[in-house]
Amino acid sequence: MQVLEIYQSKQGEGIWTGQPSVFVRLLGCPLRCRFCDTDYARHIVEEGETGSGAFLTPDEIVGRVLLLDLPHVVLTGGEPMMSAKIVTLTKLLKEFDYQITIETSGIFFHQVACDLMSISPKLCNTVPLDGEIALIQEHDRERSKPDVVQQFMLRYNYQLKFVVDTKDDLHEIDEYLTYLHGVVPSRVLLMPQAVDAETMHQKAEWIEPFCHTRGYRYCPRMQLVWYGNKRGT
Repeated sequence: MQVLEIYQSKQGEGIWTGQPSVFVRLLGCPLRCRFCDTDYARHIVEEGETGSGAFLTPDEIVGRVLLLDLPHVVLTGGEPMMSAKIVTLTKLLKEFDYQITIETSGIFFHQVACDLMSISPKLCNTVPLDGEIALIQEHDRERSKPDVVQQFMLRYNYQLKFVVDTKDDLHEIDEYLTYLHGVVPSRVLLMPQAVDAETMHQKAEWIEPFCHTRGYRYCPRMQLVWYGNKRGT
C-alpha cells in the first residue's frame, strides 16, 4: 500500500470530533473533486518512480501506528477503499484492539473491520470546472454510487458527511437521500466547504438552521479552528 503520511492529531470532523487519533493517509483516488482538500494525496506514484509516499505492507503500517500509542486509527486518503489490501490492514489493526474509522467517498466496497464508516458522497459541486471534457464526464459518472453507500449503511456504524458549498447543495442532499433506505437523520452530517474558520462560520449561519429542520447534524471542520488550514492536522 502506498502511504503518504502517518501522524497523530485529533479527529476534527464528525460524531467522534475531538478523539485523539493516529491518521494513516493512503495515496490514490480516481476522482478529481473541485475543492479536494487533500489533492496532494490523489496521485499514485508507481513503485520505482520518484515521488512522495512510501510503499508499505499492512504489517509495516501497523508497526508504525503502534509507535504512536493511541487506541483510535483513522484510515483516510486519497480514497483508502481503493486498495483491497485495506481488508488485511483493518484485520491486523483489530488484532491490537484498535478502534477504526474509515473515511471514504463511498465508491468502492470491501468487507473490512471498521467501527465507524465515515462516508462522504460527492455532490454535483465536486465536478471539476476545468480539464478535458472526457475527464469531467468521467468524474460526474463515477462520483456517486448510492448502491455502495447502502451496503456500508447495512453493515457498519456509519455517518453520511456531505460537503456543502452553496444553498443549492441542500436540495441535492435531500434528493440523494431518497435513493437510500433506512437513513437515520442524526447520522447525516452537513459540513461547510471552507479552508478557513471565518468562511466556515459564515456558511454555518444558513446550514445550521437547515439541519434543524431535517434532524441532520451540523458538522464543523474543527481542525480549521484548532490548527488552521495545515497539512498533518
